Amino acid sequence: MKVIILAGGFRSTISEEQEGIPKPMVEVGDKPLLWHIMKQYSHFGYEDFIVCGGYKVNLIKDYFRDYYIYQSDITVDLATNQVEIHRNITEDWHVTVADTGAFATTGQRVSLAQKYIEEDMFIVTYGDCLSNIDINRLVDCARENDKLVTMAVAHPTGRHQVLPIDENNIVKSRKLAEETGREAWTNACTYVLRKGVFNYLNGNYELDKQLIPLLSEKEQIAVYRHEGFWCPVETKRDRTDLENSWNAGIAPWKVWSE
Repeated sequence: MKVIILAGGFRSTISEEQEGIPKPMVEVGDKPLLWHIMKQYSHFGYEDFIVCGGYKVNLIKDYFRDYYIYQSDITVDLATNQVEIHRNITEDWHVTVADTGAFATTGQRVSLAQKYIEEDMFIVTYGDCLSNIDINRLVDCARENDKLVTMAVAHPTGRHQVLPIDENNIVKSRKLAEETGREAWTNACTYVLRKGVFNYLNGNYELDKQLIPLLSEKEQIAVYRHEGFWCPVETKRDRTDLENSWNAGIAPWKVWSE
């Protein structure tokens, strides 16, 4: 099953890089957010990725083109320009990096990746969120229903919109009574989509602001309730907290073993 990672958008504001880099290339523990996300999916057996880039997409292309060099020790003979790779470390990943434009919406980026989608179901996730979502359980949930979208939801951190979800795990179009605490849920920016969703991605759609409300009116969105860790990386403080957890060896999103 293909995994689309949305890695477009504008320059990151949480990086100290003067030239600016895409947010998914911001490092936590000396590894880009993209790497952490892909390690999570690889742990659950999903290794076929489509990275939808935009701003400075060539940085993403260069990273994956030279991935084994970044991960390994090298010796360079400057006289002959020969490079010797020591401990050639790589992953069993198939990565397509697509230039979907600097100003495209999230919906447009997914639409531009349609030509790479063959199966009826595929995954879409954001390149600036870390979590320990059990991807296999999410996919099983999607297979059990006939909805166009199965959305992972998590408990909000305090700055995210609460979703109106009914007792049957369907997102409703009308606002339900406001909930707080452990009964409150927000979009965790991870979806399993069916190819029929492309019929609705024919405009200037943002997935969360336009497509989700539209399909909720048609009751075409089911949810998978994730009780574990989920964190969008939106501020320098978010990055610092994640960095501290990683360096302390207690990163809750690290579901894989070395």
